[in-house]
Amino acid sequence: MTAVDAPPAPALHRDRRFRTFWIGQTISAFGDRISELALPLIAVSLLAATPVQVSVLTALIWLPNLLGLFLGAWVDQRTHKRRLLILADLARAAVLLSLPVAYLFGAITLTQLYLVALLSGAGAVLFTLGQQAFFVALVPRPAYVDANSKLSLSRSLSFIAGPAVGGGLVQALSAPVAILVDAVSFLASALLLRRIPVTEAPPPPRRTSTLGLVRDGLVLVLRHPVLRAALGCTTTVNFFTFIAAALLVLYANRELHLSPGAIGVAFGVGALGGLAGAALAPRLSRAIGLGRTAMIGVVVFPAPLALTALIAGPTWAKVAMLAAIEMVSSLGVMLMDVNLNALLMAVTPDDARGRRAGAYSAVNYGIRPLGALVGGVLGTTLGLRPALVVAGVGGVLAVLWLLASPVRHITTLDDPAT
Repeated sequence: MTAVDAPPAPALHRDRRFRTFWIGQTISAFGDRISELALPLIAVSLLAATPVQVSVLTALIWLPNLLGLFLGAWVDQRTHKRRLLILADLARAAVLLSLPVAYLFGAITLTQLYLVALLSGAGAVLFTLGQQAFFVALVPRPAYVDANSKLSLSRSLSFIAGPAVGGGLVQALSAPVAILVDAVSFLASALLLRRIPVTEAPPPPRRTSTLGLVRDGLVLVLRHPVLRAALGCTTTVNFFTFIAAALLVLYANRELHLSPGAIGVAFGVGALGGLAGAALAPRLSRAIGLGRTAMIGVVVFPAPLALTALIAGPTWAKVAMLAAIEMVSSLGVMLMDVNLNALLMAVTPDDARGRRAGAYSAVNYGIRPLGALVGGVLGTTLGLRPALVVAGVGGVLAVLWLLASPVRHITTLDDPAT
């Protein structure tokens, strides 16, 4: 079957259950964009954090993904995945609320900031692993690409408005108070999840120990040619892009001398590329094939990061250049994510979704703290601009994993390789 001959996917916008889930994730995504800007700004502006301390903060957010190996096996044995999602949302809301409370009492510290990053990261891991199984209970297989596109579209919209709103809130109210908005977004997500009726199949009888399930997840990811290639690709690109992620706000604030509001505007305008990428991904996939579209995204995502080292000139020019770089990069990440996520969903057996996601995220997301820490070291030793060049050039190498795998030949989810 060719990309052109693929059967049409069902209309998800008419499915009330998916719409409710989609709205909840959209609200939560907008809140996340505020925290992503506010957390490092608290460290930089209120606590005078160094590049290494900012990189540690970024690393701690992603460190809990290393627990995914065991947590994924545990999630597979739970029948009610929706309850896990609600629990994760409520826990993250409570953790984030501690920051504005501490700020009001003048008691905010770098240690608390680190704890908030670590605990909110743990909640994100639990939500992500539970969402894998919950997603397939809501969405039929032919609609995987369309559903991922819609969720990515919301994520892109949040990157457009979220940073601009976040920058304005940080400037008007202070960064800790702005984080209150993210906490409220998690509460809204939890309330909407409670309203989704879903039939969740009980897990099959356990045939092995938790350690055995962990091993099964690792074996599945490392032996399956598609999963192995996707893991190698996303792990490589995550390592290098998180070198940049740990330094970008610091670079924009201290070397480019941009205000929080200007940084937010640049990131918000730049995120228009993600909106275009999320809308374009299903169409491009149908036209040239899923694998080729993903490979284009893998190159376009990290390559522009190297150009951030060339930003110079008056404030308006710096904001415009940063926005343009973010726009191209955002388009690339959506072309990569939408198609690879759909592919991962398609090739994973239903009874192994949690432990596959756990093993995959333990490696894929677990590399992010290392990338962030390396970014801090490179930013201190080489300087911020050379470190950003390393991030962009190194990230492009990730496409080699897909070039040497069956992924480059896959056109639709019904291809034999899936």
